[in-house]
Formats: sequence, structure tokens, C-alpha cells
Amino acid sequence: MENFSPVSALTGGALIGLAASLLLLFNGRIAGISGILAGSLFLRRQERWWRLLFLAGMVAGASLYQHFGGDLSEARTGYPLPLLIIGGLLVGFGTRLGSGCTSGHGVCGLARHSPRSIVATLVFMAFGGISVYLARHVFGLWS
Repeated sequence: MENFSPVSALTGGALIGLAASLLLLFNGRIAGISGILAGSLFLRRQERWWRLLFLAGMVAGASLYQHFGGDLSEARTGYPLPLLIIGGLLVGFGTRLGSGCTSGHGVCGLARHSPRSIVATLVFMAFGGISVYLARHVFGLWS
């Protein structure tokens, strides 16, 4: 955690919370990214439009951050393509199995005190911690 910045973390969290609140207030929808993405691919045209705009806003936000001096160069590259494909499929499977993604459960579900989201978020966090422990200390993948 040598590059941790509480200011950027709090700002990012506040912006995510604001976006989720505005989407719920003005559109009556939960900001679960997996549901928004799935709906943008499979729903009717009028339902698809706001979803595509929301996803475009996520990409635009990262682009603006980088344009105004934010550093995105720390993203890791060079992973084998089969590993990325397997990882993506496992994330998709887990999202369907958990009836939503970390953003839907962790941000919106916890804010609504949803018991299902509380359990899902605890499971996400526990397995995330286990994965990091195994990767770092058992398999020695990161220093």
C-alpha cells in the first residue's frame, strides 16, 4: 500500500456513491454494473439507451482522470490470454451465481441494508482476502 492516497480514495468513493444515488433517484434503478451491462446487450431500445450512457460515462470518467493528470500507468499487463479468458468467465459465473456483482451488492445493496447483499459482500471480501493470501504467500506471485 505504498501508493495509497486517502484523498483520491474518498473522492472516488464519493463519486461512486453519488452516481449510484442519482441513478436510483432519477431512474429508480440499482447501479449494479453486471446488470447494466447485460441489459445494454439484451433489452429493448428505450431501456438500452440509459445503460449505454452509464457505461460510456464510466469509460469517459477514466479518460478524463488520465487527461487531467491522473496516472493509470500502474495497470498490470502481460497476463496470458487464456488466464484472462478463464478469469473473465469465472467472474461472469460468480456474478450470475451471486445474483449481482460487487458494485450492486457492495455499494447499493449495503446502502439498502439488504440481507442478501450483506452476505454476498462478506463472501466477496473473504474470498478476495483468501485469494491475495494464496497468491502472495503460498504461490509467491507478487512481492
